[in-house]
Amino acid sequence: MTEELPFGHWPAPAKLNLMLRVVGRRADGYHLLQTVFQFLDVGDSLQFLPRDDGLVRRLGGPEGVPPDQDLVVRAAELLRRRAGTDQGADILLEKKVPMGAGLGGGSSDAATTLVVLNRLWGTGLSTDDLAGLGLELGADVPVFVRGRAAWGEGVGEDLEPVDLPEPWYLVLVPPCHVSTAEIFADPNLTRNSPGIKIRDFLDGNVANDCLSVVCRRYPQVREAMDWLGRFSTPRMTGTGAGVFAAFGERGDALNAYERAPERYRPIFARGMNRSLLYESGMWAADTG
Repeated sequence: MTEELPFGHWPAPAKLNLMLRVVGRRADGYHLLQTVFQFLDVGDSLQFLPRDDGLVRRLGGPEGVPPDQDLVVRAAELLRRRAGTDQGADILLEKKVPMGAGLGGGSSDAATTLVVLNRLWGTGLSTDDLAGLGLELGADVPVFVRGRAAWGEGVGEDLEPVDLPEPWYLVLVPPCHVSTAEIFADPNLTRNSPGIKIRDFLDGNVANDCLSVVCRRYPQVREAMDWLGRFSTPRMTGTGAGVFAAFGERGDALNAYERAPERYRPIFARGMNRSLLYESGMWAADTG
């Protein structure tokens, strides 16, 4: 199997939460959510060089994140332990997705690591197995492992694939880092929104219950929403800080992108219902 996988660049695409509802809370404190995930055609890039000595080494990664706290390293080590393999890998991560923006960069990096090393090491775990490992690393990792746009419930791990329009997006990342833990701990966060159905979302129910709390705590997010609202209806992904707007025409999105202030680190991207990781054509994967 290894010879089929060149040591090239493996994509770890960004995602958007197209809506987010907080519908309850578990006894352990985790919030119960309803959300919709869609991938973008931009993201991080990883390279893997297998080793036969059991070592996992990060050759490049986000500044300020120690290797033992990096989700990529943690994913590789978790897979190595659970699969009982004595193989290792050198991993080079090229970060393009801003951290703390609600775009899922770290979770996507972890998922790509699980999927690719599962093949490189020949450990033979199923997609369900890998998604289960991913959930131990973070609630967003399973959707990246499965690689399909999805309706998500629970803490985000109960996934149902959905076919969505694939518009062009302009994503803005305000100059602030939003703490997800801080937002979910805020006493003003709505925690009992009534649940909705997929049809309600498709009919236009795209609210994000975290938006008002984030905008109050981080005025930069509100400012970015206001700027984006000049071109299309703005929304926030996850708990932010990233905000986005959808455009039916590429030219309209590109026009807004070219006008966007540099301080917002604008991202011009296409929505995708299939992850770039599986669109690469390098393998046929069971992503059910």
